[in-house]
Amino acid sequence: MHGTASFGEAIRVAMASLRSSKLRSFLTLLGIILATTTLIAVMSVINGMNVVIATQVSDMGADGFWVRQYSMMGQISPKKWQEMMRRNPPLKREEYEFLKEHLTLVRELGMEASRSVTVRYGNEAVDWVSLSGVTPNTAVIKNVQAASGRFFTDSENRRRMYVAYIGNDFKEKFFPEVDPVGKTLQIDGLPFTIVGVAKAQGTLFGQSRDNFIMIPIETFFKIYGSRSGLGYNALAIDQEHFLQAQEEMRMLLRVYRHLRPNEEDNFGIFGADSLVQIWQQLTSVIAAAAVAVVSVFMVVGGVVIMNIMLAVVTERTHEIGIRKSVGARKQDILSQFLVESSTLAAAGGIMGVLLAWVIAVVVRNTAGVPMELPVSAVIVGVGLSTVIGLFFGIYPAKRAAELDPIEALRSEK
Repeated sequence: MHGTASFGEAIRVAMASLRSSKLRSFLTLLGIILATTTLIAVMSVINGMNVVIATQVSDMGADGFWVRQYSMMGQISPKKWQEMMRRNPPLKREEYEFLKEHLTLVRELGMEASRSVTVRYGNEAVDWVSLSGVTPNTAVIKNVQAASGRFFTDSENRRRMYVAYIGNDFKEKFFPEVDPVGKTLQIDGLPFTIVGVAKAQGTLFGQSRDNFIMIPIETFFKIYGSRSGLGYNALAIDQEHFLQAQEEMRMLLRVYRHLRPNEEDNFGIFGADSLVQIWQQLTSVIAAAAVAVVSVFMVVGGVVIMNIMLAVVTERTHEIGIRKSVGARKQDILSQFLVESSTLAAAGGIMGVLLAWVIAVVVRNTAGVPMELPVSAVIVGVGLSTVIGLFFGIYPAKRAAELDPIEALRSEK
């Protein structure tokens, strides 16, 4: 009971100290607040992006991979990037036909090309719209989900029909009250009939993921040509043959391009696992930087708390003398000051959590950055703050506990 009472009393004294001098308390805890806010904000971004990456991987499937003109793997220096731009030729539809004929470990192979266009309906227009020409099996390869209507068919692709599958942005802008399926849009001045509307995907880093239009690849080639900007999307026959399917793709492309054994690939192949690997490399850099910043803030905050607690010990020397004279043990005094310092730091941690939550909400709603506040981040933030307060409170607590009661009683009240 005595220990419980002392613990409760120490917490009440710490909270009373916070309330009695709000500005001093805020300045005392500023380092802890900034450290906790930084830690939780970074963990929130990483957690939110983990969700996005998982969604992207889920959309493509664990057995999906891409072929592009340039590689995205590893740390690419400016010199390496310039070299790739010089030696990597664009992918061609002839290569696509060659791959389609010879691949044995791929169940679906699709092709896509993209460019920016202007879209108009009635008197309203939208510039810089991402238009993609894709093969009809893209619906399977990318797990395309329609809110209404459908994706275009092989027949529509072969016949080079002017049909379009639109993102939700255009449904909301041009057809807020009606179903757009069957309506006609102008894409760069050409009439396209809408056959389907994609499910809304929201924004990412402030950029809408619904500002797109897909049309049949053959229609795209008819209008814009097929000489640049091509990419291939593929699905392995199953997860067990995922790596073998990528290797088969690589081998066939090297054969088609007559690359010698000692020459590097002049194209890029990457799949869902590559996306995860790239993100893990990036998060390790972000986490390292965050640890450095948080460490500095925590140490500064801890030193400030230690100095404040030393001042508190000086202010309450007479009180400590009275407590010791009526039977308080060194352990009681030590515990009281340790509880006070850790409570102060924990309060700073809680303030940091609240500030990080506000930042996450504001950034997510205004900038579209996917920040998700994980419970583990809250526990780590408050727990770490408390430990810092406990650690930097040891010296002031020991100094208070070792005061001579007679000398302490002689001090000025």
